[in-house]
Amino acid sequence: MLLQVLGTAAGGGIPQWNCACPGCSGARAHPERRRRHASLAVGTDDGRWYVVNATPDIGDQIEAHPELRPEPGTRRTPIAGVVLTDAELDHTLGRARLREADGVEILATAPVRRALTDRLRLDDVLGSYTTLTWRDLPCHGAVPLHGGDADRAGHGVRISAVPVSGKRPRYAADAPEDDGWVVALRLYEPATGRSALYAPAVAVWSDALHRAAAEADCVIVDGTFWDDEEPRRAGFSSRTATGMGHLPVDGPGGTAGILAGLSARCYYTHLNNTNPLVDPTAAQHKRLARLGVEVAYDEMVIEL
Repeated sequence: MLLQVLGTAAGGGIPQWNCACPGCSGARAHPERRRRHASLAVGTDDGRWYVVNATPDIGDQIEAHPELRPEPGTRRTPIAGVVLTDAELDHTLGRARLREADGVEILATAPVRRALTDRLRLDDVLGSYTTLTWRDLPCHGAVPLHGGDADRAGHGVRISAVPVSGKRPRYAADAPEDDGWVVALRLYEPATGRSALYAPAVAVWSDALHRAAAEADCVIVDGTFWDDEEPRRAGFSSRTATGMGHLPVDGPGGTAGILAGLSARCYYTHLNNTNPLVDPTAAQHKRLARLGVEVAYDEMVIEL
């Protein structure tokens, strides 16, 4: 299984267009610190790719990786579809950038699909340009990542969702409660026995999430905020990190200690521009290194 890290930033990217915090200013002064919105591309054994979360940067993210580009002289793209972990705008608006495709396959949980079709009405808008094919992303049991792989026993990648939060996006705040609003993804390759867990937004470290992390060979998890008070200290929110639906990296209830106890290769993604980890020289990196945990970077390749 091959994983291409397409982006590692939280909503707004780094730098964020209307922000001059130290993280954004540092990225403007040092272009190598720039981060696109958090996303991942998963390669199957026949050269097809699925993009996890369609961010506003999706066009540039595809162009940055030769494996994801179309063949010369044709419009035969290796992008087979999109998998959504939630219905947040920074993870879904990139679908509009895929309107030139003949068709787009989308895997999502039921509440995420309803939010995008009933609230944002993206199906109505994109239906004039391309064909959208929806597939259910199951929270119980796994399915082939590519629908055509169902009859290829022992081959391809299988995917399942692990519910991590019932947090609804603001535009659907009055929608019914459901555990499937925010999920982590478990990716499993039967041919090799290797698996990965991708969880860009984690509000609670549940038993189910811990079991999935303990079984994985690679864990890529929410690193939005370094500590719980960061949003309030930075002055852009009256809520704590956990109040915003993101477990912090450090401090009581932080995930760094949990990841240190896993046997998997562990990485943080979905970094907010206020997180000191966006500065590669920050002392916090050394603290994570002592725990055997790293910060993922854009265009990183992980082979399992």
